[in-house]
Amino acid sequence: MDLAADARVAAEPEESWYLDSAFTPGVTLGTRYDDPSTAVRVVEVREVTTIRIPSGRLVVDAPWPDEDESDLRARPGRELAERIPPGTHRVEAAWTEAPYDFMGERHDGRQVAAVRLLVAEAPVARWEMGLGVGDDIERIRPGGRRIGFRTETNTAGFGDAAAWPALTAPFLEFWRGARSGNRQPRRTENLFGGAFELVKDEERGADLVTFSAEGDDVVWLGRAESGAVVSVAVASGYHLFSREAPF
Repeated sequence: MDLAADARVAAEPEESWYLDSAFTPGVTLGTRYDDPSTAVRVVEVREVTTIRIPSGRLVVDAPWPDEDESDLRARPGRELAERIPPGTHRVEAAWTEAPYDFMGERHDGRQVAAVRLLVAEAPVARWEMGLGVGDDIERIRPGGRRIGFRTETNTAGFGDAAAWPALTAPFLEFWRGARSGNRQPRRTENLFGGAFELVKDEERGADLVTFSAEGDDVVWLGRAESGAVVSVAVASGYHLFSREAPF
C-alpha cells in the first residue's frame, strides 16, 4: 500500500506547510502567543550530529524510563514500521527566534522548532504520519486524531531500535540514582549547550541523539516523488505559537 497517498496518514496542508517552512531559513512561522506583533522566524538550520542506525530500524521516542510507585522500567521505544537504509545519517535542527522582554532584559526567544533525520538528499514531495510497529492503519480515520509518541519529560530521541535498551541505559541509571539520592552525571555527550544529548554504543555501532519535544508528538515521514523516505521529522514547536500558514 502506498501510504503516502492514503488520506488517513497524509499530512494536512497546514501540517505540510509547517514541516517545509520550519527547515527554510528566513520564513516566518507565526507570532508569539503573548505578543501578536512579534514574528517567530526561522533563523538557522544546522547539523546537530550524525548517528549510526546499523539495523535500519528507527525508534523515535522519549529515552527516559517509565516510572511508577514501585519500580523504574526502561521504555521499549516506539519503533517506526518504515525501515530506513542502514548506515550513518545526519540529524539537523531548525531554530527560531522571537524576541521578548523579561525583567528589563531583552531575550532573543531562540528555540528549536523542528528536528529531522536525513535519509537521503532528495527534496520532500509530501509528508505523512509515521506509523509505529503494531499500529493498525485500519483504525485510523481521515481527519482523526494523530498518533505518535508521548513524552512527559520534554525529551525525545532518534536511535537504533536494536540497540535501544543499551542506548537509553544512561537515562535509566540517572533516574534510579536520583530516586536513591545518589545522582550522578549522565553518561552522555552534551551538544549545543545541552540542548541535545548524544549516546554512543560502540559494541553495537549504534547511536542515540535526544532533542526537545512537547507532550504528544507525531513523527513525520518526508517522501520524495518516487515514494522513498528521505526525511524523518518531529515538529517540536508546532503548538508553541500562533501559526500563519497561508491558507
